[in-house]
Amino acid sequence: MHTEEEREQLRRTFDQAAEQYDRVRPDYPEALFDDLVTLAALKPGDHLVEVGCATGKATRPLARRGFRITCVELGGELAAVARQNLAGLEVEIVQGQFEEWQPDEPASLVYAATAWHWIDPAVRYERAWRALRPGGHLAFWEATHVFADGGDPFFDEIQDIYDEIGEGMPAGWMSPRAGELPDDRAGIEASGLFEVTGVRQYDWERAYSAQEYIGLLSTFSGHIAMAEWKRQRLYGEIRRRLSLRRDHSVRRHWGAVLHVARRKDQGRGPGGAKATDLSRPAGPG
Repeated sequence: MHTEEEREQLRRTFDQAAEQYDRVRPDYPEALFDDLVTLAALKPGDHLVEVGCATGKATRPLARRGFRITCVELGGELAAVARQNLAGLEVEIVQGQFEEWQPDEPASLVYAATAWHWIDPAVRYERAWRALRPGGHLAFWEATHVFADGGDPFFDEIQDIYDEIGEGMPAGWMSPRAGELPDDRAGIEASGLFEVTGVRQYDWERAYSAQEYIGLLSTFSGHIAMAEWKRQRLYGEIRRRLSLRRDHSVRRHWGAVLHVARRKDQGRGPGGAKATDLSRPAGPG
């Protein structure tokens, strides 16, 4: 677990790799968006709020389904790329922190794609609650590396280099399995502000050339924060090993867990406050 200071530093690293992020981060399965629309009971024209849109990977599919979207993105470079990618769609990009952002109108859905874990856990559910209309929904998911039967052995093979440079997996670490990712139902319910209405798992695969795969690693906060000598050693060995393969590529399996929860209009919020009281503006009085 990162401290609040470490989390804040790491979440800002993505802006350094905005163009790369857009090229190599995976698109999400269309089935995920279809399920999201159904589980959140969305109708064309509904107003959605996206938390941390990055370059718009999860924005475009929903905008093309007829929704109005306000995106709150921390990084200036990421926001600039998103504006280019989403030109012509009914999307507004607001640069800033979701923790401090004030909505102009209530939303039918607040959602986050591979961004929810970067939002301050002390306030994220309350902020989402405040941004939603009565009966609105919160949704989040995260694309993560999973291991499937028949998957590429490259990731196990390259661990010796991670160990060599001091970036190996902690003792007891278990490879996440496709279709068996843990969910955060407990965290949602513990907020007192939402009730879980649906959890779905998805997995998919993408092939990367050595250059593409190194580009992908270069968008991960841990690799961005690595010492330069560590990156040079790791990336050089990735290039060397993939050059020995017949197709010079690596297959990476992705997984995601979609969480959808309905806003409670009764009950208890953070610190024991009534959820109905949270619609009041923050501050004195």
